Amino acid sequence: MALPLVEHEDELAELINEIGFLPFFQSSVPGFSLKDCVPPEFWFPEEGDGVWEWKGPAIQLSGCAYGKFFKNKAGFISREWFPDFANHRRDGYDFDARYDDGLASFKEKRIFDTLAAEGTMLSKELRKRSGFVGEGKSGYDTTLTRLQMRGYIITTDFEYAVDSKGNFYGWGIARYATPEAHFGGDFTDRVYIRTPAESARRIMEHLGKLLPQATQEQLKGILG
Repeated sequence: MALPLVEHEDELAELINEIGFLPFFQSSVPGFSLKDCVPPEFWFPEEGDGVWEWKGPAIQLSGCAYGKFFKNKAGFISREWFPDFANHRRDGYDFDARYDDGLASFKEKRIFDTLAAEGTMLSKELRKRSGFVGEGKSGYDTTLTRLQMRGYIITTDFEYAVDSKGNFYGWGIARYATPEAHFGGDFTDRVYIRTPAESARRIMEHLGKLLPQATQEQLKGILG
């Protein structure tokens, strides 16, 4: 399918729920990304909100998951499809089982356990509370990306600093949560009801219908 033009956060939310998967930047399938369907003037507008400001509202309006899901790059996955996506990427493991089997690092455990205990945290708070501050404490961004790629952590919103007049400014700070905490039973009741292979097959069939022009290898680039 050819993606429609997106010129407002409401249209972005509708598109996410319609197609299920939407990489933010160029993906393995040419023409299949938010970058390809938003006119240039909405990326850095001189006045009003643009793509960067739409992210938080689109997450809230659509109820989707947002994070670095596509080859370490950001994108949106609808609430309908995220359980199958997480099941495939987790290979059927909840985090504790993955760690016990030696498939997750201690750095990943520190971040995941800190976030799971609190429910939701801003990125800068999560970095500090999980011990990634000071000399020799690097690796936070890389570790956080791995957890997102595996479907264990999502971005639920972006929050902005406020000046003395009550105006928002600067770049939005990501607020993170586990899918279990954010979606509750809607996620936990569905994430492991199929085998990872069955979840992968469902996603590939959906993407194949959505993007008939794409090759199997290109679709696998979305699936991961």
